[in-house]
Amino acid sequence: MSRRKQSKKRVILPDARYGDVVVAKFINNLMYDGKKSVAEKIVYGALEKLSSNQEEQVAVFKEALANITPKVEVRSRRVGGATYQVPVDVRPDRAMALAMRWLITFMRKRGEHTAEAKLVAELQEASKNRGAAFKKKEDTHKMAEANKAFSHFRW
Repeated sequence: MSRRKQSKKRVILPDARYGDVVVAKFINNLMYDGKKSVAEKIVYGALEKLSSNQEEQVAVFKEALANITPKVEVRSRRVGGATYQVPVDVRPDRAMALAMRWLITFMRKRGEHTAEAKLVAELQEASKNRGAAFKKKEDTHKMAEANKAFSHFRW
């Protein structure tokens, strides 16, 4: 992190099909080696398989992301030679980034044959409060709850 000045947040343009910034960010996170058109095909294909209605597609996608978005996390804090896991609230932009990262990570680990099928399955699981990405959120919250005794070390 720069000591001089805060870096400026880049403005991300909404995606072409849904006109939604969150979908555009997800496509950018899914992209490998600048292959944006491939990432768009995966995301748009998966959303079409979820539902035939465009508004419903985005609603299911956003519901899945909301279900796996963490509220608290633990951060390491060194105090007097000991390292404590201190629970802290997650900023909204970081929470969204974590949710997208977890969704993509666990989507890629699934056993289906195509990336599109993997994304559909993980989105359906997340929208029903199940699946690996949702479990990751639950584990993060449990860790924060277990370390609540160290919350006075918050900075």
